[in-house]
Amino acid sequence: MGLRPVFGEELRAELGTPRRWRRLGSSPRSRVWRVELPGTTAVVKQLVDGPEADDRYAREVTALRLAARAASPVAPALLAADPAARVLVLEHLAHRPPAGDWTVDYAAALARLHATAGPADAGALPRWKGPGRADIHSFLALAATLRVPVATGVADELDALVERLGRAPGHALLHGDPCPGNDLHTPTGTRFVDFEQASLGSGLMELAYLRIGFPTCWCVTAAPAPMLERAENAYLTAWHAETGTRIRDAELRDGLADACAGWLLRGDALVERARREAADHLARVPRRDWKWGTATARQRLVHRLGVVARTTAGHPELAGVGGLSRAMRQQALARWPALRPVPTKRP
Repeated sequence: MGLRPVFGEELRAELGTPRRWRRLGSSPRSRVWRVELPGTTAVVKQLVDGPEADDRYAREVTALRLAARAASPVAPALLAADPAARVLVLEHLAHRPPAGDWTVDYAAALARLHATAGPADAGALPRWKGPGRADIHSFLALAATLRVPVATGVADELDALVERLGRAPGHALLHGDPCPGNDLHTPTGTRFVDFEQASLGSGLMELAYLRIGFPTCWCVTAAPAPMLERAENAYLTAWHAETGTRIRDAELRDGLADACAGWLLRGDALVERARREAADHLARVPRRDWKWGTATARQRLVHRLGVVARTTAGHPELAGVGGLSRAMRQQALARWPALRPVPTKRP
């Protein structure tokens, strides 16, 4: 049975007394149970004590309430909340193994999620935060370690990139960690869970996950080009249907190039959340490799370098970054010839 779910008197008065429960797997930051309540099955999630626990709880509650605006559900319904105990009671959703083309429905659901917030919601959640100048320094130091010359102007391109990402327009509801595992594939479509890192910003920052390989996630997946095109088109179609606005081709091309380059810079996207902001992880890669989920740090790095080299082709402001990424990838593969590509299929 496991540890009993936290279910205080106010929750009992509102929803009834849990009859049976079962502990479910979760991150170290939370405890999760499936519980039987009078007339329904629900999920109880408690955020445990730890750094920024109150902030993570507040983000999740806010994001769930914003997501509830969607005409077609994109998240479980929030049935009740107990802020004092940092407890959420959520609709239980039946999950089934995703189809082979799961990224298509995923991308459409991601667009519907993003569309649930708008300019009137400014301040409800923090703004999305991109890489900083310390990340630029680490990336250029990695190039030097790999003995790849940095052309004149590349540092300026990276400075301008960080500035663009910092002021990227948009008030989309961003999940913050839209990973395989935080998406449930139900009989009525994809729903997202675990909104502890939710923010507001440009939806392209998360659409880029499909190209760059889910950078904050244990499960790296590199979609084949035809499937990637279908998924991105599904996002664009759903976004237009929900908002009445179209994302122009140039905006999509340049925005995804910026987003992918931004994810490449972030060494923290090579390790799980508990180890972030504790070391220069890009500086560690030449010395040793490490496994996280379905790929190693070097596999992730080489994949991202290749994506950025391709995605920045023709980008007027990232030509130097694209050339540097291509050269770094070639040097990395020469140094580590046994590296395999990241998986193309979800485990």
